[in-house]
Amino acid sequence: MKIVVIGTRGIPNILGGVETHCEELYPRLAAMGHDVTIIRRKPYIADNNHIPEYRGVKLIDVYAPHRKSFEAIIHTFLAIIKAKRLKPDIVHIHAIGPAILTPMARLLGMKVVMTNHGPDYDRQKWGRLAKWVLRTGERMGARYANKVIVISKVIADILSTKYGRNDTALIFNGVNIPTPSPRRDYLDSIGVNGRPYIFAMGRFVKEKGFHDLIEAYTRSGLGERYALVLAGDSDHPDAYSRELKEMARSAGVILTGFIKGEPLRQCLSHAAIFAMPSYHEGLPIALLEAMSYRLDVAVSDIPANSIDALRDDDFFEVGNVQALAAKLRQKLSTGEGTMRRRDYDLTPYDWDIIARQTADVYSSIVTR
Repeated sequence: MKIVVIGTRGIPNILGGVETHCEELYPRLAAMGHDVTIIRRKPYIADNNHIPEYRGVKLIDVYAPHRKSFEAIIHTFLAIIKAKRLKPDIVHIHAIGPAILTPMARLLGMKVVMTNHGPDYDRQKWGRLAKWVLRTGERMGARYANKVIVISKVIADILSTKYGRNDTALIFNGVNIPTPSPRRDYLDSIGVNGRPYIFAMGRFVKEKGFHDLIEAYTRSGLGERYALVLAGDSDHPDAYSRELKEMARSAGVILTGFIKGEPLRQCLSHAAIFAMPSYHEGLPIALLEAMSYRLDVAVSDIPANSIDALRDDDFFEVGNVQALAAKLRQKLSTGEGTMRRRDYDLTPYDWDIIARQTADVYSSIVTR
């Protein structure tokens, strides 16, 4: 099958949950013999990333304005026009923002699969107009896509309740089971210097709740024994991301910026605990990655974080800084520097299984 992918900023090594999803999924589909093209957004393509292909996936770069209010919809419009010229069997649109143009793709005669990665209109960074666009995108995707994939049961319930779309395909985000890194040279270079540490990662946007984590770390009194390492950055620097960085520096938090590869492996391999204080998620790949490294976790009690492999004592009330501070103290009370390793059943999150499930969805539409 010939598949064209729209809605992601692009791959490889581009920050974002959808981007990580696509970077893992589509090379596997290409290895299965499918002709896969991802249409990327030009502002996210660095000098070292101007490549025509990645692990069998063709890459085409199309203009997008580097402004969060207009970027997705303008790029999706241009990408759909480009996709029509490529004559695909399937156009796969990711996320509810780009999905607002699902009817356009259908009117041009293309078969559309849409993956709903979560209700992005719940994110605090969006204003009223943007939230309206996102809700409209959710509705357009649910009503007009030939098939809708959801990454969690929570999203399936939303589409069933709001739009009567009861035939969604539940296909989880995935995670690779890693080999932990024995090295610590990167950790030493950022100032960890052998100390035990709390680790968190993600985009520097308000709904990730990193401001709560920094305040909880300060209140907990753990700073004398534990460092806090925060990996990530913002796609579009704004007042919140700047204030967060200043707050982090004042609290002695170690900021790594956006990291992948060996630096990220070291951060995940040697952490004492992983913290996720999010207010909004789809199905968090960052949490699955931490679990794949067998880390103990402290996560907010939002529905999207309710992964079956977790226990009740892994959760704290979202937005409750005192509860987060207490949870960190409780989890780390077994002794200074103790690294509690846990075994999680991550079978449902195997990328190879996810690739086969996605190919089955494509086949069901093409042969219909």
